[in-house]
Amino acid sequence: MSIKWELPKKDYSLICRLTDRAMRYYASKGMKEEWRRVAMDITACHNNGCRLRLADWLAADEFNFLHDLFGIRNNLNRRTGKLDGLFLPRFAV
Repeated sequence: MSIKWELPKKDYSLICRLTDRAMRYYASKGMKEEWRRVAMDITACHNNGCRLRLADWLAADEFNFLHDLFGIRNNLNRRTGKLDGLFLPRFAV
């Protein structure tokens, strides 16, 4: 099974904006992270079994934004693009 990466332009744009927001958070905490890894995690999750309400997530307060960001980071199976365990993002469809 391979991970699906193709996105409609609107989803791509929202994922870029979500990734930019995540990168601002990481920078404010002195944490190093790669833009590409964050974008790929969100894309893999969104395209492979857990559709996300991207615009709602982008508009979320920091607590709820970070809940989904770190939940996806910590529970994403990077071979399948699916979430492992019982984690369900708050902004899942």
